[in-house]
Amino acid sequence: MDVSPNGGSPRAPSGERLGGFIYGTLVALAVLVASAKAYPHNAGRVVVLVAVTSSVLWLAHVYAHSVAKTVADKEHLTMAELRYIGHRERSIIEAAVPPVAALLLGVVGLISTSAAIWAALGAGLAVLAVQGLAVARVERLGTLATCVLIAANLGLGLVLIALKLLVTH
Repeated sequence: MDVSPNGGSPRAPSGERLGGFIYGTLVALAVLVASAKAYPHNAGRVVVLVAVTSSVLWLAHVYAHSVAKTVADKEHLTMAELRYIGHRERSIIEAAVPPVAALLLGVVGLISTSAAIWAALGAGLAVLAVQGLAVARVERLGTLATCVLIAANLGLGLVLIALKLLVTH
């Protein structure tokens, strides 16, 4: 069970992680779109850019939340609190795994770089749809509200893909 070091509700941390997954997925898709333009024939560079950007943003989030907690609590951060923040924010990195896995198919030559980039975009969209479904289930939304939520998540991803098409064609 995911519980905060100070005994908070298990639902709140899972919600915070979900927020990180959504953020991380959108970041991975944005970096994917930009790097695919810069390196349309080099899936390896695209993988590195997505993975490194996600890792750097994870570190920035851990740092920012750690500093904010220290200031808010007016006391030093314990190692348990730092580990908790790092674990909670790890979802930013985890969100990049499906697109990176798809890109790796291009790196090892199983599919073309172009196909790998489209597969990575598809993987990112699939993750966004699942994230919308997860929120809808937790909130016990009806069918229509669930569809609207999934559509909103997918809409953000599709805007990024539209930008890719606009920029690269």
